[in-house]
Amino acid sequence: MIRRGPRPRTDPRRATFLGLSIPTALILLAFLLAPLALTVSMSFHEKLTSDILGPFEPTLQHYQRATSVASYWQLLWTSGVMAFVVALVATLFAYPVAYFLAFRAGSRAGLYLILLLVPFWTSYLLRVMAWKLLLGSNGVINSLLVGTGVIDEPLTALLYNRTTVVITLIYVWIPFATLPILAVLGRIDARLHDAAADLYASPFEQFRRVTLPLSLPGIAAAFLMVFIPTVGEYVTPLLVGGNAGIMYGNVIEDYFSKSANWPLGSALSVIMLGITLVLVVIGVRIVQPRRLLRT
Repeated sequence: MIRRGPRPRTDPRRATFLGLSIPTALILLAFLLAPLALTVSMSFHEKLTSDILGPFEPTLQHYQRATSVASYWQLLWTSGVMAFVVALVATLFAYPVAYFLAFRAGSRAGLYLILLLVPFWTSYLLRVMAWKLLLGSNGVINSLLVGTGVIDEPLTALLYNRTTVVITLIYVWIPFATLPILAVLGRIDARLHDAAADLYASPFEQFRRVTLPLSLPGIAAAFLMVFIPTVGEYVTPLLVGGNAGIMYGNVIEDYFSKSANWPLGSALSVIMLGITLVLVVIGVRIVQPRRLLRT
């Protein structure tokens, strides 16, 4: 007679994992995947109807229109270049801040981190509007220059152009870009620097051979975290860019709000999403953050 062993007990860690992952999966399904699927579905509608979820005959006319208009592609290219510049500069400026917090701030690192996060406590619109008040014809800079006699009339080139949009977005995204870099730098073992010093490595060599290679995943994460949402930005160009500083997202926003052409706006959104994802995948495969600068 074969004796059967005791039944294997359920791993409590597996149950905990399922208990924590299922709510997260449901939230992602409800607030990310479902709206995305609705947007893709709407892009194949012939026209906007009250019954969006009802049966319809799919059509590619909106994709044909979106891909045949050269101005859409030119604006998407411009938005991509602007997003690349914003992500690159914001990441470059965020790295010294994260480095200071991780290795030089000491016991005051928590206080400095709170000061870094203070802008998050105010509205995004207020922070953008502050730049509008700063750069406007009657703003702080023009008032100071006119008051000191440097210029006779207020400068109009400070506002309502793409340069202003880029500068404002860099300011907005620097605190966000600092966080993933700081998270990676905080996990670097300080003994690695001591070991490099024992091998007669200068401070610059310690940074180049130890700190920078180990922090590359955080740099890549910060860059992508800024680049992806900036491609479709429309609030900042609307407030400080004007007609001369519009981006691809402003066209999409117009089709959803002013023209009420949701299917065409959805088609433009899907095209932007697809191209952005392709660029991100290609960039990650080319860069390979863990191998870059490895010596």
